[in-house]
Amino acid sequence: MPTDALPLLYNPRAGRGAAPRRIGAIVSIFESAGLDVSLRASSAAGDIERLARQLSDAGTRRLLVAGGDGSIHEAVNGLLASDTPAALGVLALGTGNDFAKANTIPLEPESAATLLAERISSGIEPRAVDAGRLNGRFFANGAGIGFDAEVSVTAAAMRRPAGRVVYLLALLKVLARGIATPRVSLEVDGETIAGQITLAAFNVGPWTGGLFPIAPMAKNDDGRLDLVYADALDRRRLLALLPGLLKGRHIGRPGVHHRPVVRCRLRAEEALPSHLDGENQPPAREFAVDILPGALQLL
Repeated sequence: MPTDALPLLYNPRAGRGAAPRRIGAIVSIFESAGLDVSLRASSAAGDIERLARQLSDAGTRRLLVAGGDGSIHEAVNGLLASDTPAALGVLALGTGNDFAKANTIPLEPESAATLLAERISSGIEPRAVDAGRLNGRFFANGAGIGFDAEVSVTAAAMRRPAGRVVYLLALLKVLARGIATPRVSLEVDGETIAGQITLAAFNVGPWTGGLFPIAPMAKNDDGRLDLVYADALDRRRLLALLPGLLKGRHIGRPGVHHRPVVRCRLRAEEALPSHLDGENQPPAREFAVDILPGALQLL
């Protein structure tokens, strides 16, 4: 049964291990506002998803998560698998914090805790934001297939450096190894697009990898995904795109396409890597993607 205490799930490994040094101050902010907090640390992948589902199924109305985009990804999958999803409060403790930036959540976790405590104490209603779904798994911010998924895999394997620059270095490593340009067909809201691609990114929010506004036009409450896909690009053309990508000025450049979509099916001639909110998924040849308008309640 739910209690009056606010469940606060957190990932001790978030922010490359910085989370335990900050969680005490976060708890103190809620308690100073008269809000009792029940702190639960994850010990393995999947813990936050399991706990979020259990708490939501038991009738918990509000759930706090402190961690990075991976922790938020788990929480969203737990909540949206429940018939009675709790509203989510986010405290950014990660490396990229793409979801927090998309939702104008303060990136300083103590500031986010102060704001959340004020909103909860004042009885402010949660706001609805969209979520996406790929092959039955939910994503809160973005899904990538192809090149950006290779970057995500490479970044996850790198121990250093800490911070967002890891994604930039991972991108350069993937460029140095060589670029796959598989042949695919994209069925987009009734239309079929066929050819070789470098990547296909389905975006609820604008950011990926903490540094890259890959879909600068994306809004997470408009009931659509912003699909950004690139034709077969060689190393030279991708490097030429990088300065524009860092500033969100790549859309419309030769070989880079954007379109809003509600649902899409991608079929490839070979198994491709993918990620959901930066969490790497098993390679697959078919991907079914759609938007869930207003599925997530955000405190």
